[in-house]
Amino acid sequence: MLLSFISSFLRGESVKVLIANILLSIPVILFALSAHEAAHGFVANKCGDPTAKNLGRISLNPLKHLDPLGTLCMLLVGYGWAKPVPIDPRNFKNPKRGMALSAAAGPLANLILGFLNVVLVGLSYALFIFAGNQDAPMFVVYLLYLLFILFKLGAIYNFVFAIFNLIPLPPFDGSRILYAVLPEKWYFGVMKYERTIMVITLFTFLALSRFGWSPVSLLAGGLYNWSAKLFANLFWNLFF
Repeated sequence: MLLSFISSFLRGESVKVLIANILLSIPVILFALSAHEAAHGFVANKCGDPTAKNLGRISLNPLKHLDPLGTLCMLLVGYGWAKPVPIDPRNFKNPKRGMALSAAAGPLANLILGFLNVVLVGLSYALFIFAGNQDAPMFVVYLLYLLFILFKLGAIYNFVFAIFNLIPLPPFDGSRILYAVLPEKWYFGVMKYERTIMVITLFTFLALSRFGWSPVSLLAGGLYNWSAKLFANLFWNLFF
C-alpha cells in the first residue's frame, strides 16, 4: 500500500486524496481480514471442531487475527496475511468435507462483503449525485462522497482477498478445498512444500504487480466494475 502511495505521489496525484485513501483502507482491510478468519472458525465449529472457538478466534476483533509480518507486508506492498485459524481435522466426522467447508468459508465471507459494499457503492453514488443536484449542504455532499470511496475500497479489497485466497496452492484456502477431491497422497505430498510454494507465489505476484500486471487485481477489478455498474444503474433509475 505504501509503495503504491509513493508511486502515485510521484505521478503527481493529489496528496490529500492519497492520504484519505490510505486512512480509509486501514479499517476496510482490518474488517475484511477479521471477517475472513472468523468465518473459517465459525464453519469449523459448526462442522465439529471447536479449536478456533476455544481460542477466541471466532471474532471480528482484528487484534485476534493480525500477524505482524503479514500486516507489515500488507501495508508496504498490498499483499499480506493474517494468523491462520487453527483447525484440527480429527474433530470432523468427515475430515475432507470439514476442511473444504471451513476453507471455503473465508473467501465466501469476503465475496458476500464485497457484493454488499457494491450495493452501498451504487446507493451512495446515486445519493451523492442527487444531493449535488438538489443543492444540499456541502458537508452532506462530502460525506456521501466519502462513503462512496469507503464502500468502493471495501468492495475491491474483499474481492481481492476472496480471489487471492482461492488460488489452489498451499497455503491458500483453495488448496484446502482441493483436499476434498485430491487423493491424500498427492495432497500431503504437495503440502510438504507449503512454505516454499507460499514464498514463490508471493514473490511472483509482487514481481508481476511491479510491472503493472496482477491477475488477482484484474479479476477483482473486473468483478467490481461489472457489479458496480449494475447496481449504479439500478439506483440511478430509482432516483432520476
